[in-house]
Amino acid sequence: MISATHFLIVSIILFALGVVGFFIRKDLITQFLSVEVMLNAANLAFITFAHSAGSLDGQLIVFFVITVAAAEVAIGLAVILLVYRNKKSIKTEDIHLMKG
Repeated sequence: MISATHFLIVSIILFALGVVGFFIRKDLITQFLSVEVMLNAANLAFITFAHSAGSLDGQLIVFFVITVAAAEVAIGLAVILLVYRNKKSIKTEDIHLMKG
C-alpha cells in the first residue's frame, strides 16, 4: 500500500526539480513552468497532510492555490508575450533592464 510518506517523497522530488529547473534554465517559459511544478508539489503535500489528518482543510487550500495559479498563468504569459514583443527574446540574459 502507498503511504503518506511516498506521496511526500514525490512532492519533495517535484519541488526540487522545480527549483533546479528554475535556476538552471535561462528561458522565461521554462522558468515559468518550473514555478508551476513547485506549486503542484506544494499542492500534493497539502493534500497528503489533509488526508493523513482526516480533514478537508488541505483540499480547501489547494483550491485557492489552483485559483491563484490560474491567474498567475494568465498574467505571467501576458508579461512574457510583452517582453518578447519588446526585446525579441525570452532569455533572461537578454533582459537585464526592464526599462523600455
